[in-house]
Amino acid sequence: MPDPVFQRIALIGAGLIGASIARAAAETGAAEVIALYDASADVRARADALGLGSVAPTLEAAVSGADCVILCVPVGAIGAVAAGAVPHMKDGAILTDVGSVKAEAARALAAAAEPRLHVIPGHPIAGTEQSGPEAGFATLFRGAWHILTPLPGGGEGYDAAVDALSAFWQRLGARVETMDAARHDRVLAITSHLPHLIAFNIVSTAFDMETVEQGEVVKYSAGGFRDFTRIAASDPVMWRDVFLNNKEAVLECLGRFSEDLAALQRAIRWGDGDMLIKEFTRARSIRKAIIDAGQDCSAVNFGRNAPDTEDQA
Repeated sequence: MPDPVFQRIALIGAGLIGASIARAAAETGAAEVIALYDASADVRARADALGLGSVAPTLEAAVSGADCVILCVPVGAIGAVAAGAVPHMKDGAILTDVGSVKAEAARALAAAAEPRLHVIPGHPIAGTEQSGPEAGFATLFRGAWHILTPLPGGGEGYDAAVDALSAFWQRLGARVETMDAARHDRVLAITSHLPHLIAFNIVSTAFDMETVEQGEVVKYSAGGFRDFTRIAASDPVMWRDVFLNNKEAVLECLGRFSEDLAALQRAIRWGDGDMLIKEFTRARSIRKAIIDAGQDCSAVNFGRNAPDTEDQA
């Protein structure tokens, strides 16, 4: 196995992402020592029972001596957690995160950090609707994009730190790319944040419709609706923070989406089948492009767990 990228890493937050980093780093040898800390004593106990690494009793103990500290906490908590970690970090260490909103994360990290540290915000575009340390798995980042948004004017040794962090994520199986934080937030607003908002809304709407019984929604849920429920099962705290901290980009995308939805509504009302065919065909071609790019596969019912037909009447 190749030499570790970092001798010691500290993972703050032992949920899906933190646990998956721990498992992937151990499996690939990306770090010699993996320290974990979570503000919840229950989560710490569960992470310890799972053998995810050296579970520390305090934030200070976890980050002390670490070459790289990765904050795996909701975006709204990054500033406070970083402020608690920074005084105990060694000189030259890397401070990074996994939040899906980068402009606010960069601001919070930079405000808490000191010049002796290297602040490199990051975002693994990977995840599931599951949460908690039990949800983590070593292959989560394999083939996924990890976007780094380095800060301007990083100072001496900063480029080398960015290279080291890139190598770490590449060891975990990710494809690494650098991007401006503001651009990242605009891109993710349309590819991730808006789809989640739509999923949360459509599932709530289905259960609020007076003409449909909730039992019927569950019993007769078709594949499309089941896909929405999977997305809507994501961590509410994490997504609350995403929308509140990327509001400008999300609202911009939501405005455009509302306009396009209104156009489809008019086409349905006035029987404009040609317009519907045009838009549906264009959407279908985008699906093919995603498959061709290796971002998904074309397998039938991919990602769905169909009921056992042998048990059906």
